[in-house]
Amino acid sequence: MDNPSHPQPITERVNENTRNLDRMTALEIVTVMNQEDHLVPAAIQPVLPAVARTVDHMVDTLKQGGRIFYIGAGTSGRLGVLDASECPPTFSTDPEWVQGIIAGGDWALRHAVEGAEDSPEQGARDLMARDFCSRDLCIGLAASGRTPYVQGAISHAKKIGALTAVITCNPGSPLGRLADIPIEVNVGPEVLVGSTRLKAGTAQKLILNMLSTAAMVRMGKVYENLMVDLHPSNQKLKQRARRIVQSVTGACKDEVEQALIKCGGETKTAILMLMAGLDPEEARYRLNEADGMIQKALENVLNK
Repeated sequence: MDNPSHPQPITERVNENTRNLDRMTALEIVTVMNQEDHLVPAAIQPVLPAVARTVDHMVDTLKQGGRIFYIGAGTSGRLGVLDASECPPTFSTDPEWVQGIIAGGDWALRHAVEGAEDSPEQGARDLMARDFCSRDLCIGLAASGRTPYVQGAISHAKKIGALTAVITCNPGSPLGRLADIPIEVNVGPEVLVGSTRLKAGTAQKLILNMLSTAAMVRMGKVYENLMVDLHPSNQKLKQRARRIVQSVTGACKDEVEQALIKCGGETKTAILMLMAGLDPEEARYRLNEADGMIQKALENVLNK
């Protein structure tokens, strides 16, 4: 029986729908997994206000010169590193803006590092190694909501006056009580008991998608629903940049190509150049003046 003062996390409980998992056919296994996965989006809906609050704080942090840190262990840590690593190519962000830290370091991205998650002191040290300060935002990731490594990081962040949030799948968890903004999703027990790379990992990935995407939209990295601030670092992204500029401006292929060359591949700059008849320097100035928002920059130009 569970100790009432330390209840068993939901993520560690037995899922009654999959007690016969080892006797199922392949089709039965994937069918029940699909059925369980369908529960995840509905479980996230009640925490959307907390997710939105976190987005607002992410935007405020970046605008005030701070940075955002995801920190976790195991699957949770890997998901944080993944989301952080997607921001520069998708939104042309400075790699310093959003950073992922995993217990055990980069080696732990591909290998299990025994005991890495058990040290709260190491969580704090890993933040300090990045010169984490009160202007920064720390977002902890822990399916169980009680990972010592993450608790140490969140405690350190709070101690120096930084804002904190956590994403867990165990409502009422120690980390949820510790952080300023708890995002606690009840996805229920896993198909495979304790395997939080499944529904818990899916929930964390969906929430991370929301956080980084919504924050970057609010930072002016998107026009309508287009990735206008992408970094065209390969042929696929270069082609996408051309398509986006042509779609928004209606310019011919040659005009688009020349605009992108003149502005060094900056998609947003090329769009404003073509739409407002500006040179690259003026377009950059107008975008900066409008906090990176194309629509706002365009309105400012047309109203003057």
